[in-house]
Amino acid sequence: MAENSFSFSAVKVIHYTVVALLALGAAYYIWLKPPALNPITDPRGAEALALVQTHRAQGYPTILQAMTEHVRSMHERNRVARLGEWRVKPVEGDMYEVRVQLRDQGVTGQWFEREFIWHANLSLKKVNAASLPADGITPKEPDVEPTSMPVPPLPFGPKY
Repeated sequence: MAENSFSFSAVKVIHYTVVALLALGAAYYIWLKPPALNPITDPRGAEALALVQTHRAQGYPTILQAMTEHVRSMHERNRVARLGEWRVKPVEGDMYEVRVQLRDQGVTGQWFEREFIWHANLSLKKVNAASLPADGITPKEPDVEPTSMPVPPLPFGPKY
């Protein structure tokens, strides 16, 4: 009977140890996670995230749709793709930086990770790609040049 109570108490100790370790791990995660990563706590951060996610993308109505469609199409081809968490942090004034990581599994099983970065200007309601991967899906805005500018004459005239 003593042996039975010993195994019962050992199981209890292991059980409480596992619960304590999980609680400590969760507290450590919450303590290390900066509040800027959660855009919901900052209304302007949430506005910047929405501005980026709903911005036009090349070939898709929005950037968010382009990213999720890429993940879906990879799954259709029996390849793995994972879209990370969207992260927002203030840069200065009305400028916010929005980031997301995308991990793709290549044909050979090798993993590729790309980080998409955009700058969202809340006062101008403008989104600019700030990384090469983001530049690939963000359409370029046309350069605005006045059309009524006269063409300057050639400096020496035509040569015959």
